[in-house]
Amino acid sequence: MSEQLNNEFKEDAYSKSIRAGKRTYFFDVKVTKTNDYFLTITESKRVFQNEGQFSYEKHKIFLYREDFEKFMEGLQEAFQFVRLNKQEEYASPQGDDEFNDIQFDDLHSNK
Repeated sequence: MSEQLNNEFKEDAYSKSIRAGKRTYFFDVKVTKTNDYFLTITESKRVFQNEGQFSYEKHKIFLYREDFEKFMEGLQEAFQFVRLNKQEEYASPQGDDEFNDIQFDDLHSNK
């Protein structure tokens, strides 16, 4: 499966990593052979083993362009739920709605 998936895209168009505590999140926009976009979101976490050695545990989500809008709606609803129910714990340091500024508009430009 992964070999088939690797053959479906030809290059990375954009990459952004975010360190958040013990985890790192990677947002990678890939270009398919048909010049379409998809996004991979990877969570990477360092895991220590018994002998002091470590490895990385990774979880990856593949998000295809036709699903961007519905994904964003669901993500924004989930953030809004957290904000309303845990307002004092998750108050934005900038003041308001930092999560609502997430946009995938730049990915739609090369349809």
